[in-house]
Amino acid sequence: MGLVVAVAAFALVALAATAAARTTTHKASPITIGWAFDSKGAMAPFDGPALAAAQLRVKQWNAKGGVTGRKLQIKTCDTQGNKPAVAKACALKLLGAGANIIFTTCDVDLAAPVVQEAINRGVLAIAPCIGTDQMGPKRFGAKGKLAFSFGNVAQDEGSAMAQYAYAKGWRSAALATDGVIVYFKNVVQAFKVRFTQLGGKIVDQETYHSLGGNDVNNAVSRLNNVKADVVVTSTAGAFGALSTLISGMRSAGNDTPVLNSWAGDGNYWLPKSPKVTNYWFVTYASVFGDDPNPAVNKLAKQIHAGTGGFMGGSAAIDGVVTAIRRSGGSTNGARLAATMEKFKGVPTLSGKVSFSAKLHTVFGRQYRVIRIQDNKPRYVGSVVAKVVAKI
Repeated sequence: MGLVVAVAAFALVALAATAAARTTTHKASPITIGWAFDSKGAMAPFDGPALAAAQLRVKQWNAKGGVTGRKLQIKTCDTQGNKPAVAKACALKLLGAGANIIFTTCDVDLAAPVVQEAINRGVLAIAPCIGTDQMGPKRFGAKGKLAFSFGNVAQDEGSAMAQYAYAKGWRSAALATDGVIVYFKNVVQAFKVRFTQLGGKIVDQETYHSLGGNDVNNAVSRLNNVKADVVVTSTAGAFGALSTLISGMRSAGNDTPVLNSWAGDGNYWLPKSPKVTNYWFVTYASVFGDDPNPAVNKLAKQIHAGTGGFMGGSAAIDGVVTAIRRSGGSTNGARLAATMEKFKGVPTLSGKVSFSAKLHTVFGRQYRVIRIQDNKPRYVGSVVAKVVAKI
C-alpha cells in the first residue's frame, strides 16, 4: 500500500513538474507578429516606415522585459506590390511559422487576402494605418471582429479636415474625389457631411481615378473654372494623380488652397516645377523635424520616415502590448479583440487611441496639419475632430 501511495505521489509530482515546465516554456517563448508588407508597390511609402517604427518599438519593449515575461519578435514577408496571390501566400507562410498576430498593409482592399487568412484561423489581424471602417465586421462579417487598424478612420479624419477648413475661414469647398480606393472616397464624403453641418457650402464635386486613370486632367480643367475657398481631396502622391492635380491648377494660375488627408503626406512626390504651393494636409505626425512632440521627431529621424504613417506602426505595437496585458497574457485572437473593442483613450506615442464595437479603426486622435509652400513643408497646427461624421 505504501508503495502504491509513493508511486502515486511521484506521478503527481511529475505531472506538476511537467505543467510547470510547460508554463515556463510558454512564458519564455516569444510572441510572434507576422507582417505582410509591400516593399515595392504603391503602399511602400506607407508600409515601410510603419514597419521600421514597429521594429524599433519592439526593441524598446524587449529591453524592458517584453510583455508578461515574453519577448516580441516580428517576422516579415514581402507581398511585392500586394499582388493577391503573393499576399495570400505570405499570410499562409507567416501563419505556418506560428505567428500569434498578423499585421498587414495600409489599404483594406489590398490587405483583404492577408486579413481573410488570419481571421479564418482565429488570429488577430492588424493594420498600422488603414483608414476605413471596413477593417472589421463591416467588410469581413462576423470573423471581422478580429480585424483592427491603428490608422485614423476616414469619418474622423474627414471631419477633422472640415473643422480645420471652417476654422480657417474657408466657407466654400470644391470636392475632388479619387475613386480608386474606399478610404479616399470616405474621407471626402465625411468632409462634405461635417463641412455642411458647420455651415460650409459645397460648390462643385469632381471625380477622378489615379493608378492608371486618364481623367485627372479633365477634373482639373473643371476645377479651374470654379470659384471656391478650398479644393478638398484625398489621394496619395505615390498613386500619381496628386502632382498632376496641383500642377494643373497652379499652371493655370489657380492658387486655391488644396486640402488633403494623411494620404497626401510626405515630400517624396513633389515635382520640381512648378513648385507646390498652398497645399495642406492632415497627418499623424510631422516628419519634417518640427513636430510638437520631441519623441516623435526623434523616432522620425531614427527611421528616416517619409510620411507620418510611421506612427501607426509604433501605435500598433503599443496597442498589442496593452491588449495582451489586459487579457492576462493571452494571445488568443477573440480575447484580444474583445479587449481592444474596449479601448478608450489608450495612450500611445501617436496619441490617444479609441475603438468601439462598430469602429475597429482609430477615432479621436490629434491630427497634425502641415502646409507645403514652394515645396517646403511646415507644421502649422493641430486639430481633433469633435464628432465622427456619419456617412
